[in-house]
Amino acid sequence: MTLNLATLYESVAAAIPDRPALVCGDRRLSHSQLDERANALAHHLQSAGVGPHEHVGLHMLNGTEFVEALLACLKIRAVPVNINYRYTDHELRYLYDDADLVALVIEEEFVPAAAGPADACPKLRHAVVVGDPARTAWPDRVGVVGYEEALAGRPRTAPMADERTADDHYVIYTGGTTGMPKGVVWRHEDFYFAALNGGNHYGPPYRTAEELAAAAVGGDALNYLITAPLMHGAAAYTLFSGLLGGSPVILMRRYDPIETLRLIERERAIVVTVVGDAIARPLVDAIREHGAEYDLSSMKVLGSGGALLSRPVQEEAAALIPGLYITDGFGASESGVDGRLQVGPDGLMRLAANPRVSVIDERFRPITPGSPDIGLIARTGHVPLGYYNDPGKTAKTFPVIDGVRWAVLGDMARVEADGTTVLLGRGSGCINSGGEKVFPEEVEQALKSHPAVMDALVAGVPDPRFGERVGAVVEMRAGVAVPDAEELRTHCRGRIAGYKVPAALVVVDEVVRSPSGKADYRWAKRVLAGETS
Repeated sequence: MTLNLATLYESVAAAIPDRPALVCGDRRLSHSQLDERANALAHHLQSAGVGPHEHVGLHMLNGTEFVEALLACLKIRAVPVNINYRYTDHELRYLYDDADLVALVIEEEFVPAAAGPADACPKLRHAVVVGDPARTAWPDRVGVVGYEEALAGRPRTAPMADERTADDHYVIYTGGTTGMPKGVVWRHEDFYFAALNGGNHYGPPYRTAEELAAAAVGGDALNYLITAPLMHGAAAYTLFSGLLGGSPVILMRRYDPIETLRLIERERAIVVTVVGDAIARPLVDAIREHGAEYDLSSMKVLGSGGALLSRPVQEEAAALIPGLYITDGFGASESGVDGRLQVGPDGLMRLAANPRVSVIDERFRPITPGSPDIGLIARTGHVPLGYYNDPGKTAKTFPVIDGVRWAVLGDMARVEADGTTVLLGRGSGCINSGGEKVFPEEVEQALKSHPAVMDALVAGVPDPRFGERVGAVVEMRAGVAVPDAEELRTHCRGRIAGYKVPAALVVVDEVVRSPSGKADYRWAKRVLAGETS
């Protein structure tokens, strides 16, 4: 049986048909119900002319429909494309067009925002609307149908099961932290091993569908609670991990920290996943202020991926929930899961040695352990094929050297004598201040260790003498005394070198991030330049 994501899930669903698969609000689906509804939507998309390798946009909040649509696309060898529902008209036009969408599964509330992009996307010919399928916003060429109408009367059997391959594609559009989003093209088999660790994050990978299904039958249900939007890559990783592992997945339509506590109690959630401090800090605050009102005894793991989890947040979470295991995953849409980060007392982020992950110089030679040299983090083995519609950036990020494809991330690092990787930060965000290199992530960690700081983003500010100086946009926590700029600088000087301490500090009501918690450094630069607040 091929290592195709749809086929792998069908093997698990067939093995544990009555076990809970999804919970969202009052909606509950067993694995057989989820699989059958996904099959019905898959048959509808086929009837609407969606074929193998064509792209279908998923423009939705979290919900059972999102998961059904994701699986439906994979079942007919089509390619689901994650759409950021907070994008502006300009960004949506870019994404709809760049992804070559032929169909959409979209929630009613986002239909008005899709009108312009749909009109400018000539290949788009079909839309399935979760809610009222009114045609008012759609071009005449687009066939429109309501979601439940699309499923009605359709076969509940799996389509194209014998035609799927491990080479079928799955695309994840990046968060666009420093530029417009890019579509990362994965083979199913590569994604299964690199992002999902072959269906087993706690041991060796399962190399056949039969092994995977047997493990789901015999394994313990971990009850995953996903707080982030599924259109974010890290949340999608967790979704697949739960479904393929036979564990119930609990979804939140929109993130709310108090609702998270209620769901932990109601659903006996064991693993709660977040995306860095943007989600974890409000959750920790809610536990501190309201935790006694809820039974949180089932929560054993706090897992973060897609953004850094600061040491102060980790320490407070561990103090509030005794025995809590905290894992801070390091990875990217371009590489999958590369390991687990630990933030030491020195504030540096370290990644344990991993045979699949290297730190390389510009000639793709490994950096010598113990050397002061700085290189780029790179991965070989199961890596993506490239960026969709962008051969130039593909050649730079996914070069093929001596017949081996690399995924070269933008993260700079050095290697300690024992092989531990010290993560310094994104090269694209590195600030050059008078020849000294400053990585924003290190400064952000120093700022967020102050008890009054809720969130912070650091970026370079033009300077006539040094070229750039360090600037910071800071959000303060509610209900605490607000320190002045000099107090924050003094706090930082005890943790980082003087040239790294922010020369410019702007306090804002809220640090702007994507709905998944990703940093928006373009916004931070505009704030520091006085263009917005």
